Amino acid sequence: MTDSRDQSMETRKIQSVGGGTYTVSLPKSWSESEGVTPGETVNVHQHRDGILAIQTQETDSNGPVQSTVRVAHEETARLEQTLRAAYAVGIKELRLVAATEFSADQRRIVDAVAKKLTGVSVVEASETEITVQVLLNRDEVSVSQSVRQLKFIALSMHETAIESLTTGSNAAYVATRDDQVDRLYAMIDRSFARALARLDEVDALGYSRPALFELWETTRELERVADHAEGIATTIPAVDDSVPDPALDEIRSFGQAARTLVDDAVAVIVGDAGAETAHETLLARDELCEQIERYTPRGSTTDGSQLRPVLHRVRRTAEHGGNIAELGLQNAVRHGELTPTPDDRGQQPQ
Repeated sequence: MTDSRDQSMETRKIQSVGGGTYTVSLPKSWSESEGVTPGETVNVHQHRDGILAIQTQETDSNGPVQSTVRVAHEETARLEQTLRAAYAVGIKELRLVAATEFSADQRRIVDAVAKKLTGVSVVEASETEITVQVLLNRDEVSVSQSVRQLKFIALSMHETAIESLTTGSNAAYVATRDDQVDRLYAMIDRSFARALARLDEVDALGYSRPALFELWETTRELERVADHAEGIATTIPAVDDSVPDPALDEIRSFGQAARTLVDDAVAVIVGDAGAETAHETLLARDELCEQIERYTPRGSTTDGSQLRPVLHRVRRTAEHGGNIAELGLQNAVRHGELTPTPDDRGQQPQ
């Protein structure tokens, strides 16, 4: 039997009924496959991009709401993976059932993961069953504000990690901040996943689908910036006193330039910056990456091998900033917001 959702687009004639109301009939095959009968209510979504979509109301069959997972005895790694996966896809309630009874380690993992994820709570627990609920209210989620907060934390981590070159390792502090980044990223990732499944989620978040995708992609890039900051912090102990101060100053300068790239790029996505800032950021990224590629430590008698892992992560930070700027530039193209440069304005077509 062919699934009606896999069929090609149909065309329907719009009818006019009393009072100037327009109506259009629904395909019978779609109504049957979705269990829609006369008298039932459906959701009608009018999007900013001009699309009008009809979707059945959320149920267990058409959206991720509840799930039951059986957990093997002493299974720990898969248990954590399952909890994070359920949160990511938008499950609202997860019921864990043990084969015999949950071990102390398994209970600790469930509690630890629940504390690391926004809006997650263990609501019931017995020897053989644990029920986890996500109490996150979609109306309280501000994706753009979360992106700004994530950027602030990631760049703060990066600055702290770079400064550790002279002040000593702050790996523990940076790792703690990375947990905050993971928490924010997981929340935005969940919101995006639910928006893919439910159009009313897109409406509640208040963005068009392309804009929501750009915000989600931006969080992915920022999460990687935070990962590089943590990597720099863990690399610091391998940098000894043989590295001269001028070389350390140059590394700090590279780090500052990379963070500025990221900051400017994010301003294009969630701030007032426009296409020109995106262009400038991409140019600055290319220049910085070239400088790092050709870099030889000043005043050093060594080959600079101790600094290479740090330089690599600083360069990758700049590249992630460039990726965000490209998202902003794509948005400008899509909305026709590109303007000619001053040189272009004075040129006449040949």
